[in-house]
Amino acid sequence: MKEDIPRLSSISQLTQLFGFSKPTHPLIYIVDVATWRIGKEFVGMKYLSELYAIGLKDKSCGLQYGRNNYDFDEGVLFFTGLNQVASTTKEQQLNEIKGWMLFFHPDLIRNTPLGRSIDEHHYFSYDIHEALHLSDKEQKTITDCIDKIREEISERIDGHSNKVIVASLELLLQYCQRFYERQFHTRTAQNKDIVTRMNDELKAYYENNLLSESGLPSIQFFADKMHLSPNYLSDLLKKELGVGAREYINEFLIDKAKTLLLGTNESVSEISYKLGFNYPHYFGRLFRSKTGMTPKEYRQINS
Repeated sequence: MKEDIPRLSSISQLTQLFGFSKPTHPLIYIVDVATWRIGKEFVGMKYLSELYAIGLKDKSCGLQYGRNNYDFDEGVLFFTGLNQVASTTKEQQLNEIKGWMLFFHPDLIRNTPLGRSIDEHHYFSYDIHEALHLSDKEQKTITDCIDKIREEISERIDGHSNKVIVASLELLLQYCQRFYERQFHTRTAQNKDIVTRMNDELKAYYENNLLSESGLPSIQFFADKMHLSPNYLSDLLKKELGVGAREYINEFLIDKAKTLLLGTNESVSEISYKLGFNYPHYFGRLFRSKTGMTPKEYRQINS
């Protein structure tokens, strides 16, 4: 990371950088996108965000996180997690874009149930083309949650404020989880094509001896092949097949292991290396967890 990239580590730094009004709460902030003017001086400027962000915009907004351009022509909900390098790619005039953006510091949810479960909301690490497309009714539901948070942080902060804000934020994220599941279900044909491609890529990896040459494949490897984020690929497989990407890969390996155990005279160690395991006992542990027996027991019982 280059040292000249500024770090946005607080809400106050965010408001100062973009000239927003002074925050009424130190850990959470909502921007009305219509009032966000982006001048030439901000175009191309990069910064490292240490804040979570959720945004709803009605068209192309010229934001970039990492290598991904947030450049779309319809209203979608997008999310960014911590430690993302962000930048703006074009100027933006007042009232050019409609929508809102919510930023919150991880300290807001620290030591709360949401803080302990935030990593389960995988969409904070999805790529731009995996953004959530909302119906008008869904958009209203999400915006109602934002309005409740906005109302809370606009009033005088008291001893109940943080609990109410976090509860509202948790409700918003639960709705997002529900709507993403709906989106997975409504894209069944596209998802089945991805499942087929995943299976083909996994077979090719095996047939080209990459398991023995390069070791066990990562989820990232297959996600890159299909131009998806690892979490989105894993969530898609879980919705379609009932298992995530790592479990899918492991089931494929166990299936191949069974074939090799019964169809060859290779030792268990040779088979484990052939399947990409550097240590045979790791292979044995996985095999037993899936079949209830060791590789040797499986060979003896089924021979």
